[in-house]
Amino acid sequence: MGQSRTGTPVRVGLVGAGGVGARHARTLAGFPDVELVAVTDAVPGAADALADGLRVPVVPDVDRLLAQGLDGVWLCVPPFAHGELELAAVRAGVPFLVEKPLSTGVAVAEEVARAVAGAGLPTATGYHWRHLDTVAAARAVCAAHRPRLVDATWLDKVPPPAWWSRRERSGGQVVEQLTHVLDLARLLVGEVVEVRATAAPSSAEGRDVDDATAALLVFDSGAVGTLTAACSLPGKLAAGLDVVCDGAAVQLTETSLTVTTAEGAQRSEPRVDGRTAVDRAFVDVLAGGVPTEGLVDYAEALRTHRVAVAIAESARTGDAVRP
Repeated sequence: MGQSRTGTPVRVGLVGAGGVGARHARTLAGFPDVELVAVTDAVPGAADALADGLRVPVVPDVDRLLAQGLDGVWLCVPPFAHGELELAAVRAGVPFLVEKPLSTGVAVAEEVARAVAGAGLPTATGYHWRHLDTVAAARAVCAAHRPRLVDATWLDKVPPPAWWSRRERSGGQVVEQLTHVLDLARLLVGEVVEVRATAAPSSAEGRDVDDATAALLVFDSGAVGTLTAACSLPGKLAAGLDVVCDGAAVQLTETSLTVTTAEGAQRSEPRVDGRTAVDRAFVDVLAGGVPTEGLVDYAEALRTHRVAVAIAESARTGDAVRP
């Protein structure tokens, strides 16, 4: 485990006390070398409930939080709320971990990326799948056997938060939900250079996020891919990706990896809790350590975000889009 250079606990703050923010807060509070200094949320009651359970103070706004002498801050807010929070952290010189997606579109994320690069600030993002040992194993297979086809899938229900159902607040299912599998597609297969997508519009009152999306992907490696997404089910049916390589196949989800070769199929499960690992990895950076291979900084996350937004744009316009 990491420890600050002075031997004192790493001081962190949290913005956003919803389900994901609460998970990060509990993880951080469980690290012996971390002090969760304070919590803030746009909904005061949410912050109070979380802070009471963890016995940490609530501060009224982000500026007050950033003034607490923090080593880092976790920004766990809905897609529409990104932008000014990250820029405030940059102005304060406070490194941050931000949950995915980076925004509903690209413009805000590009502005933040420029600010982060200009400040040289350490950052991380919530792509916790990258920390799984099964992902590292899948990457080794794809490095040894050239990928030719990838199929990324997320078939699920509409999540409970009201903001998720409105495209201008969530960015839509591909942007908000499929970003994990798109990120792994990039990691295993290469950069996406063109997308073409179509969508089935919502059939539900009050929701303009599409019921389903299908897309074709072209990678710079010469591989091709498909993406299928749906949020009209009563629960999660599938979420992951299949990669067909020369002489091997990879089937990867958050909970399992199956590698098939001429010798047969081998199935394994992660021995790493990715959700804990991503927080641990960034704490170690804040303590003066070197970023681990699985840690995804803001610039790298933006590359995945551009692909997701390109798919959403192609589905809206019917045109091929280059991320």
